[in-house]
Amino acid sequence: MKQIEVQIMGQSYLLGCPEGGEAQLRDAVERVDGAMCKIRDAGKVKARDRIAVLASLNLAFDLVQREAAPAPAPATAPDATEDDARATQLIQRLDQALAGDGHLL
Repeated sequence: MKQIEVQIMGQSYLLGCPEGGEAQLRDAVERVDGAMCKIRDAGKVKARDRIAVLASLNLAFDLVQREAAPAPAPATAPDATEDDARATQLIQRLDQALAGDGHLL
């Protein structure tokens, strides 16, 4: 396992990172750092541990909301007969367009 050094609210942390997961870990660090700095900058909470708890709760709440949101309904694919009819119409239109000339180019 690889180790990377990151900064969260100006403090360095050495984190273990699985091979190939560095980009995702750095993205997570950016999100945590941003959430914690936002709470700190609001000025109402000063203790780092309380800021961390509030940031964690905010991030977890966002995740729960995304998971609870209804998934978009999959687009219904036209059935095979509709596809066949469309293909036949397209072929007829191409035949009509090319019939007058007799040459493709």
